[in-house]
Amino acid sequence: YESLSFAYDDESVLSNVNVEIPVGQVVALIGPSGAGKTTFANLLPRFYDPTQGRITIDGHDLRDLSKKSLREQIAVVSQMPTLFSGTVAENIMLGMLDASRQAIETAAKRAPADAFIRQLPNGYETTVGERGDTLSGGQRQRIAIARALLRNAPLLILHEATSALDAERESAVQGAL
Repeated sequence: YESLSFAYDDESVLSNVNVEIPVGQVVALIGPSGAGKTTFANLLPRFYDPTQGRITIDGHDLRDLSKKSLREQIAVVSQMPTLFSGTVAENIMLGMLDASRQAIETAAKRAPADAFIRQLPNGYETTVGERGDTLSGGQRQRIAIARALLRNAPLLILHEATSALDAERESAVQGAL
């Protein structure tokens, strides 16, 4: 993030932000509601473009990359993950449709989601319903985390991705990441 500023219409949210994140680093953004944390994260996959300044990856301005190629390098897990009416396995392999069953299960174990998935009526073949409404919030988050782990994208954005997990499961997820 180089001399980056961003505004929604006339409301400035970020002003002259300079951040360099080395490869392999984990960065946490902490601050009060409205401080710009979500905007900061949403600029990386180009949901928005900066008002001023630029974001680069390996020296390449994100605006010079196609959104498709950029987003193939990013996995996002949000507080309210999107699940689709399909099976647990289909929801984990979303974005990685050629994944083997072994790879799906390995990602679920790392999430940690495998144990609860195996207790579902049809295990990985259980249909989760519209928006995953047959699952708890924590179960939906762990499926989304398994999806991100399966993709193994170089950039991972966790946006309050463990907010519905208890401390023990959150610690297990952090260890897996």
